Amino acid sequence: MKEYGYCRISTPQQSIDRQERNIKAKYPKAHISKEAYTGTKVEGRKELDKILKAVKPGDTIVFDSVSRMSRNAAEGVALYEELYRKEVNLIFLKEPHINTATYRESLQRQIDVTVNTGDKATDTFINTIIEALQRFQMDLAKKQIELAFEQAQKEVDDLHQRTSEGIQTARLNGKQIGQKPGAKLNVKKKAPAMEQIKKYSKDFDGTLKDVEVMQLVGLARNTYYKYKKELLEEG
Repeated sequence: MKEYGYCRISTPQQSIDRQERNIKAKYPKAHISKEAYTGTKVEGRKELDKILKAVKPGDTIVFDSVSRMSRNAAEGVALYEELYRKEVNLIFLKEPHINTATYRESLQRQIDVTVNTGDKATDTFINTIIEALQRFQMDLAKKQIELAFEQAQKEVDDLHQRTSEGIQTARLNGKQIGQKPGAKLNVKKKAPAMEQIKKYSKDFDGTLKDVEVMQLVGLARNTYYKYKKELLEEG
């Protein structure tokens, strides 16, 4: 049985290395896949898609948190249920209460009793109650999964709103948002940016594509390729 670890960041401020450390601390044999992605949909996440195509029943996928799998609640729940039916183990380090093993145990703890007292009316009444309790327990477990994905989606929606409001407030107060036209790039940021390019680009020591590294490092396209060219010339 194989173990996969999936790490994803959507902003340069997030740490993909922290996610990898967290996963490796608990699952040192996990094969780690990393990518930078800014969207909220599952589609388009190429490294995750590769794992989903390769994974087999009994394999395990480890996420640092549910938001790394999906921050779109509907798609996250759908993918969770699909992998659960395929008997793939899902582990969320920050939300262990929705691990597939926990969900599976919850379903197995259902009341598996059939009452047979000899009185048809009594048996029908009691068995109906038992069936209702079983359905309630299943629905409760599923609701916990849905709530986890909904919370992840709410967090990113709230972040987008706060960012938008902050930019608008700054502009109303006369603050410059972004680099002024004609302004020179702060060269103090050049060295650490180039180090990150070397670390994450598949053309150097990493596994990420150019567009993913641009998003990760937070560089404009022209600046990114200028730095990359310098690194290639040095190497």
